[in-house]
Amino acid sequence: MISWSTFVPFMAASLALVLIPGPNHLYIAARGLTQGRPAALASAFGVEAGTLVHIAAAAGGLSYLITTSATLFAIVKWAGVGYLVYLGIRAFTTKQPVRAETLKPQPLRAVFLEGVVVNVLNPKVMLFFLAFLPQFVDPAAGSAALQIVLLGVTLLLLGLLSDIAYALTAGTLGSRLAGGAKALRYFSGVAYLGMGVLAAFTGRK
Repeated sequence: MISWSTFVPFMAASLALVLIPGPNHLYIAARGLTQGRPAALASAFGVEAGTLVHIAAAAGGLSYLITTSATLFAIVKWAGVGYLVYLGIRAFTTKQPVRAETLKPQPLRAVFLEGVVVNVLNPKVMLFFLAFLPQFVDPAAGSAALQIVLLGVTLLLLGLLSDIAYALTAGTLGSRLAGGAKALRYFSGVAYLGMGVLAAFTGRK
């Protein structure tokens, strides 16, 4: 029900999202540095379990919004575009280094659950589901809720691959995040601005 002309841009935007180092990646890297790969992998799977919460919330609430109120949808859309542009500008201007926080060792079950919480409260993921993903939903193509679920699962799978890569290379990742902070900021800025432009010209007007 989702055309390739819609799905391909969504895949590109999703790849940009999962490649931008954020709270999820820093948490996974920190777990890997303090507790090794098992804890890093547990946190990675916990993070993506948290994505299921975003998918369920988006499918339940946004599908109704998309199909019933063009005005409210437009408000959400343009608020999201504005925030994406703000994030892009902030990424270029901030001088705060990117670094992984040192965490106390915990049982793997606790690490998994903490990963869920980290992702549920991640503003980057919230923004993607609230303001960006709906641009790729076409009410005329079938159930909006089902389209949101399919797109959300696509993002989850891409995110899981990214998270596992971070988990398996946490030792190297920690030093690279610290040493390449400026390059990461520029990459994040370009990605956010690009997502903002894509959101502005995609979907319902």
